[in-house]
Amino acid sequence: MRILILSINYWPEDTGIGAFTTYRAEYLASMGHDVNVCTTFPYYPDWKVTPGDKGRLVAGEQRNGVRILRNYVYVPNPVTSLKRVMHEASFVAGSFLRAFVQKRPDVLLAVSPPLGLAVSAILLSRLWRIPYVFDVEDLQPDAAAELGMLPRWALPVMYRLESAAYRHAALVSTLTNGMRDKIIQKGVPQHKVALFEPRADESLFAISTAEGIAFRHKYHLEDRFIVSHSGNMGIKQGLDVILDAAAMSRGDSSLFFLLVGNGSARDQVECRAAEMGLTNVRFLPLLDSQDFRGLLAASNVCLLTQRKSVSDIVFPSKTVTYLSAGCAVIASVNAGSEVAQTIRESGAGAVVEPENAEALLKAVQDLRSSNLADCRRSAMEYASVRWSPARVMRSIEERLVALSETAPPPLANQETGR
Repeated sequence: MRILILSINYWPEDTGIGAFTTYRAEYLASMGHDVNVCTTFPYYPDWKVTPGDKGRLVAGEQRNGVRILRNYVYVPNPVTSLKRVMHEASFVAGSFLRAFVQKRPDVLLAVSPPLGLAVSAILLSRLWRIPYVFDVEDLQPDAAAELGMLPRWALPVMYRLESAAYRHAALVSTLTNGMRDKIIQKGVPQHKVALFEPRADESLFAISTAEGIAFRHKYHLEDRFIVSHSGNMGIKQGLDVILDAAAMSRGDSSLFFLLVGNGSARDQVECRAAEMGLTNVRFLPLLDSQDFRGLLAASNVCLLTQRKSVSDIVFPSKTVTYLSAGCAVIASVNAGSEVAQTIRESGAGAVVEPENAEALLKAVQDLRSSNLADCRRSAMEYASVRWSPARVMRSIEERLVALSETAPPPLANQETGR
């Protein structure tokens, strides 16, 4: 089976969509399929292209059996709503041209966001007479509406585009049952919406206490009770709640908050922490693999935070990471969300009201006085079953193979591509 994937994020980006797309592509390649990925030069979550990639229009490389085709994209910094639209539009246009000159695939997989990839998917599927899967990692129109990220006139345009994407797709896939239900509520037939769940990183099952000790020593945190948040620092995360909880715990010198990563809201959050004079909060950049493993091992509690307005429009990849690494977790999220349900089912920690610093701090204190070892063990056991790599990836492969077998034969001039 020949598969073409359109995804704005890919390796070496190792958070969110980039991680999801990379392991799926590499698994499919390992199973003998011909996999090509149209993407751009890495920029996320720093929103900066590396100096070596600046000015490059196209590039190609091979990694773990996957052919990676990169094209230029406009990367704004700082990020505004208008600049983000320009950013996504530049990728949609560039990746369409890059894909157009490739050999005809058997199946096209378009990863959203950006929602605009629906245009490319519809055009290419018609041109090649092949089915496409619209893979929804983030319900972008709902997120824009709930967080007030776009002007009112833009929302109807996004919802019409979303409807067209679902209508023309042979299959719509998404991460969780909660997101699947939201898509079905938009009028998409149940049989047409599939779960392409995240998979646990099995290497995280083997994180050791020694890695945590080394991390604590490196960052001079030997005797602290570490409460950490890692990954993207954007609007959805509502990170102010962590600063407010830290402010309430100034009198406890043993309690320390780490905010690790980058994103569009980092500068704002870091400035607020400085203005508040918080000496029990430290910001770290994205960590390499070794230090990140150390962070997970060293953290007594890991945080998942979202703004009140965020419901089941996203499922943070850090949920799977935390549980796979056996971390105790506090989720400051809506009680009815998939994230909250996952934390409750797993026994990994606690769920508290979003944007409520007092509730967050109390949960930290309650977990601190409990048996954290039970939370860690429950978290890892849950992750190893629910997100078993073998089960998750085999299911995705089976759906794609079945879809490829429904495609009509190519026209004569599509056999070998251009």
